[in-house]
Amino acid sequence: MPTLSVILITRNEEANLEDCLASLEGISQQIVVVDTNSSDRTLEIAQKYGATISQPSDWPGFGPQKNRALDLATEDWVLSLDADERLTPALRSEILTAIHHSAQVDCFAIPRLSWYCGRFIRHSGWSPDYVDRLFKRGTARFSDDLVHERLIPNSSVAKLENPMLHYSFRNFSQVLSKIDRYSSASAEQAYARGKRSNPYKAILHGLWAFIRTYFLKAGFLDGKHGLALAISNGEGSYYRYMKIWLLELEDQNEN
Repeated sequence: MPTLSVILITRNEEANLEDCLASLEGISQQIVVVDTNSSDRTLEIAQKYGATISQPSDWPGFGPQKNRALDLATEDWVLSLDADERLTPALRSEILTAIHHSAQVDCFAIPRLSWYCGRFIRHSGWSPDYVDRLFKRGTARFSDDLVHERLIPNSSVAKLENPMLHYSFRNFSQVLSKIDRYSSASAEQAYARGKRSNPYKAILHGLWAFIRTYFLKAGFLDGKHGLALAISNGEGSYYRYMKIWLLELEDQNEN
């Protein structure tokens, strides 16, 4: 009988982790949590669910941290989750069917339905949002990206039908916090890879992100939430390119 490890990386995820782990009921033989300096009840909750816990002292970025969790997985299959994601009963059943009847498939993409400040978003480039998350152990690794990491499978990917629920932004405080953190991490990554910017580029990229989300990706069909999301995407892109420019100025001043 195929078995399943679920891997997560955490940092102060008390508000999310209980519901995430509760949604795994009946499908996992192992839960792996790699934690970064949590100061809340994250580890207590993980222990309650019998998780294998690791707490490395450094933070290498999302991709390398997920590979650390993957290295601790011991079962036949691996499911990678974020703490703000949930499995539905229908998805749990589909996952069990997939790993028991998938002789020709090593990796599955799961559609994700994401929450933005009060409702699930069904347009705006957020749906359908397939993410490669379920795979046979030993057939895939995560990219080494600091942020926006991706799974790199060794073979073709099949798609599941039932979505996981992603409570990505419960309120605007989370929106602002994530925009700041992710724009900083992605700017550092882009700058290290040779990308350069200036305020004019930042404005253009921010404007384009808004237009792409609201018009080209039909964000207007998500109503007022779609408009707010398009503005958020524009802000995130603007700040990313501004931070790339500021990193360049810092290097110039040091030299």
